[in-house]
Amino acid sequence: MATQGNSSLYHIDAGILKENACVVLVKTEWNAAVVDALEAGCKTVFDQYKIRYRTIVVPGAVELPFAIKRHWERNRDTAEAPDAFIALGCVIRGDTPHFDYVCNSVTQGILQLNLMLPVPTIFGVLTVNNEEQAQERIGGKHGHKGEEAAITALKMIHS
Repeated sequence: MATQGNSSLYHIDAGILKENACVVLVKTEWNAAVVDALEAGCKTVFDQYKIRYRTIVVPGAVELPFAIKRHWERNRDTAEAPDAFIALGCVIRGDTPHFDYVCNSVTQGILQLNLMLPVPTIFGVLTVNNEEQAQERIGGKHGHKGEEAAITALKMIHS
């Protein structure tokens, strides 16, 4: 299980940051309170490092890869072309196999984007068994996965 203290992720060499970098956050409407907290964590990091960002909202997790691909295709040759994307969502297990299908779909979609696009797509989708696990990942004992996604984006932009 990932815990906050088992990684050097939070160590950023600020000297390598790209000036005027832009990250597009693509977030879901489902489980909005949790997803909004993930977005806030991203924004905290981006404000700290003076990174430009914008947010696109989609209905659910399955729509995340499509929205990212579409945004890239519409903006790749413009000044609005992002340096990275972060997919933000929260899928909570229910009583049916729907959870498994959604998690697999979004995971495979983001994997395909990472192989296809020339910019990284960061997986910031929580896949949890219950609301308590989600809360533990937006500032609880498992750290803040929104902040971690933003830091990962910064590191990937500059790798």
